[in-house]
Amino acid sequence: MNKKKIDFDKLEGAGNDFVLIDNRVYKISSTKLLQALARKMCDRKLGAGADGLLVLERSRVADVRMRIINADGSEAEMCGNGARCFAYNFARQKKALNNFSLALETKAGIVKAQVFKDNVKINLTPPKDLKLDIPLKVSGRTIKVNVINTGVPHAVIFVQGLDKIDVQTLGCEIRNHRYFAPAGTNVNFVEVLNRDSMRIRTYERGVEAETLACGTGSTAAALITSIKMNKNIDKINVHTAGGEILKISFNKSKNSFSDVWLEGRARLVYRGEYYV
Repeated sequence: MNKKKIDFDKLEGAGNDFVLIDNRVYKISSTKLLQALARKMCDRKLGAGADGLLVLERSRVADVRMRIINADGSEAEMCGNGARCFAYNFARQKKALNNFSLALETKAGIVKAQVFKDNVKINLTPPKDLKLDIPLKVSGRTIKVNVINTGVPHAVIFVQGLDKIDVQTLGCEIRNHRYFAPAGTNVNFVEVLNRDSMRIRTYERGVEAETLACGTGSTAAALITSIKMNKNIDKINVHTAGGEILKISFNKSKNSFSDVWLEGRARLVYRGEYYV
């Protein structure tokens, strides 16, 4: 049986890992084929293993287009750490890691990126759909959930004793709660450490499990924390489950935000060939 070889790069940012293909080369026009490819390549037993597939395509409105297809085959509007890995890899291929700027077309809008060596900053699209203290019945009790869209929808729950939280069970239940139907949401459990730092654990929609980090989730948590603390802060350090610290900076006016940046490390893990 003939098999087609697809070259890919494996990247990670703050513990979120991705496989990236250049679709300018392969010209896979069918979304269904890309979704099937994502499910196969992201499989951690039978594939390369990843949280998602990054697809590089040509763009008419930005430098390039980035599509992010989750490990389960669903396509997301945006992925913060995915965008940082995408920009890093593009700059690496251009041999311009010392100082590189890039505009990415995503389903959430245009995202600007700045690359300096292995440090990548992205300027996210303006947050929207903010709602605070929504009472949801979860596991037989009522909890307060905060909601914001930082490119994709996120629920943020403040907790104490973050290490003891059953992220898989609670995250899955909230992700599939009828309040968020039909699309569902990502779920972030947050423990505030001090004025400008926090810890986070995230259940990611599309991966359907806890991941080591989530860029848009860390951003969502930081923005909502800045409202809850009611203090004049414009930068928050987010300690992820993978041990990395993501830096979130922003401008805030009452409960609205602008010029939101997500910053952290990204790296190439390996390059490979996948056979379909």
